[in-house]
Amino acid sequence: MGEVEAAVQKFQRELNAGTVALVLLTTLDTSSEPLYGYEIARRLQPGEDDPRVKQGTLYPVLRSMESSGLLSSEVEPSSSGPPRRYYRVTPLGEEVLEAWDRLWVATRDFVEEIRKGADRG
Repeated sequence: MGEVEAAVQKFQRELNAGTVALVLLTTLDTSSEPLYGYEIARRLQPGEDDPRVKQGTLYPVLRSMESSGLLSSEVEPSSSGPPRRYYRVTPLGEEVLEAWDRLWVATRDFVEEIRKGADRG
């Protein structure tokens, strides 16, 4: 792997680490029903070969968010395999999502402002 590819992968990991919780919370908040891990992962994968959130990352973040009170979960039997843990956003999670949305927009706007200045410079 070349230096550029290594730098891109490192940046992608760091960027993902900061956005996965926001994306997960948004996905669950906009769903009309609780979702289980595989369904969440499927919704976050724009293409067959383009997993933006790997399942190995997904489950620890879901557990962390649940232990922080942002999500609740229930285990339900599945007719097609082992029981599934379904997640939903808690009222605290809804409040946190609103705050994170504001922070995300401010951060995005800041980065875009700097990038536009760099393009002119």
